[in-house]
Amino acid sequence: MASQPGPLTQWPWQRLGNMKYVLLAPWLAHSVHKFVTGKPEEMDMINILIIPSLLMRLLHAQLWITLSRMKTAKSKHSIVDKSLDFEQVDRERNWDDQIILTAILAYVVNKVIPGASHQPWWNTRGAILVSLLHVGPVEFLYYWFHRALHHHYLYSRYHSHHHASVVTEPITSVIHPFAEELVYFLLFAIPPITTALTGSGSIITTYGYLNYIDFMNYMGHCNFEMVPKWLLDSLPPLKYLMYTPSFHSLHHTRFRTNYSLFMPIYDYIYGTVDESSDELHERSLRKKEEVVDVVHLTHLTKLQSMYHSRIGLSSLASKPYEHQWYLWIFWPFTHALVQLAWHIGTTFTVERNKLEKLRMETWMVPRYSFQYATFAEKEKINGFIEEAILEADRRGAKVLSLGLLNQADELNGCGMLYVKRNPKLKVRIVDGTSLAVAVVLNSIPKGTQSVLLLVRNVSKMALSLCLALCQIDIQVEMVQRDKFNLLKQRLPPQLQNHLVLSGKYKSKTWLLGNGVSDQEQRKAREGIHFIPYSQFPPRVVREDCIYHCTPAMLVPKAYQNLHACENWLPRRVMSAWRVAGIVHALEQWNKNECGETVSNIETMWRAALRHGFLPYDGVL
Repeated sequence: MASQPGPLTQWPWQRLGNMKYVLLAPWLAHSVHKFVTGKPEEMDMINILIIPSLLMRLLHAQLWITLSRMKTAKSKHSIVDKSLDFEQVDRERNWDDQIILTAILAYVVNKVIPGASHQPWWNTRGAILVSLLHVGPVEFLYYWFHRALHHHYLYSRYHSHHHASVVTEPITSVIHPFAEELVYFLLFAIPPITTALTGSGSIITTYGYLNYIDFMNYMGHCNFEMVPKWLLDSLPPLKYLMYTPSFHSLHHTRFRTNYSLFMPIYDYIYGTVDESSDELHERSLRKKEEVVDVVHLTHLTKLQSMYHSRIGLSSLASKPYEHQWYLWIFWPFTHALVQLAWHIGTTFTVERNKLEKLRMETWMVPRYSFQYATFAEKEKINGFIEEAILEADRRGAKVLSLGLLNQADELNGCGMLYVKRNPKLKVRIVDGTSLAVAVVLNSIPKGTQSVLLLVRNVSKMALSLCLALCQIDIQVEMVQRDKFNLLKQRLPPQLQNHLVLSGKYKSKTWLLGNGVSDQEQRKAREGIHFIPYSQFPPRVVREDCIYHCTPAMLVPKAYQNLHACENWLPRRVMSAWRVAGIVHALEQWNKNECGETVSNIETMWRAALRHGFLPYDGVL
């Protein structure tokens, strides 16, 4: 919101949330009724195409969001290399408001403006007229209106809302107060309404012009340079007729230059072009690849997880993962994404962060959790992980942390497979077991004397946790005889008496591994603490018990560019396995934590706290 909100700042349907799309229902019903009951020769295609155009515009915007975030996940592509935060994501959450507004006003114009309905598919005279009207009145009026918006009176009441985003994303282009957006609509309506009134309008020209506005808006705010220098060099007049992302980024960083809409000609005419525009354009194109210090390697989880990732739907990515019922509408696209991931031949970067002088990236293996359980995919997944490790090593990374199932014992021996295959690796592989154990230990209520350990398989995490509990004199109860025997054999003799086989489920604190069944949870008494030590959270089936989240910690305030949640974790909360890799790099420890190796748990915990990571109770 603007610093001093003026009249008509809020959008009329702001309180409706996603139900705002219901406002289109009467118009859509009327359009469909005319289509079904009308005669073929009376069919108005420009009216019928309003809703399909809305859907295409939503898809167009989302494609730009995904492209921009994939590009800016690597610093070599970013024009403005500063932090993006959750506050900006929340401020830009309603980027689709202007698309809904355009659709509603399009129905009104189609009904009341003579010549706005029943237009032909193409009219050459109208296309020429639209081009001339845009270069002339639209660009000229926008330039002076934009300059007026930077007067302190209008800026504080309206335009400051848009400029709150210094690091722009494509959708930043359409984040404006309602009154300001109405003026833009009137400006952009000049060409199509003029052609309608003169009888030269056409379907292709009208919707083509609308898509041109969207394309140029999104391109100018995408924060990576995509206009090649050779294009501007080979066509010198083009620099006056088409702006570049770097050209407009200067307007967001310096505020008093580069006011033009899409054509910089008026900035050149009136002397407001930034002197560094050409130099920034060249520098943005030749940026070198930045060295990365820490790589966290994760993967897709459930079928909807791509929508919840940073490069997916930004509004979902900024919240903890929850199954969204309405995404079933996209099931064909969802399954297409599965096939696309199946055929992608390498990992890809989804996030870039900074802490102190440490530069971090998150890379994603293009596979879903269910694919990790198939024997046929084992070698392929190991190939992805090994290639990522070698690439991180080539780029000078100090640490690579293995997230989720990338560290599974049955897949690669908790990462030891890659160390054996590549003995000359400089990058250190960290599975994070020590910090995950430390987080679980510090989540157990004070005064606890015994815990119930539920194990599906005797993993490295289960063994390390059991050993740590026995060492601090907490009795570990188990109800699975086969798992009990396996664990007892691997404990030192002096600690074996702390491990007890029991079938009474007496402990008030239960430690849950992967795959704990609903039936087992129902055996718990009221008020039991369920603390998972697994990578994945258990299904919540008991309302009368206390569920903790998976091992995680709050990140320091100095942690930059964090604007997406890590799977099901809340904002600014990070899994212990990911934090462990960062702590290893901050402490400059020159050793692996993979295979059977576990770092000192207390040392790891204190190091994490020392660097500003905080305990997170994680009670759901």
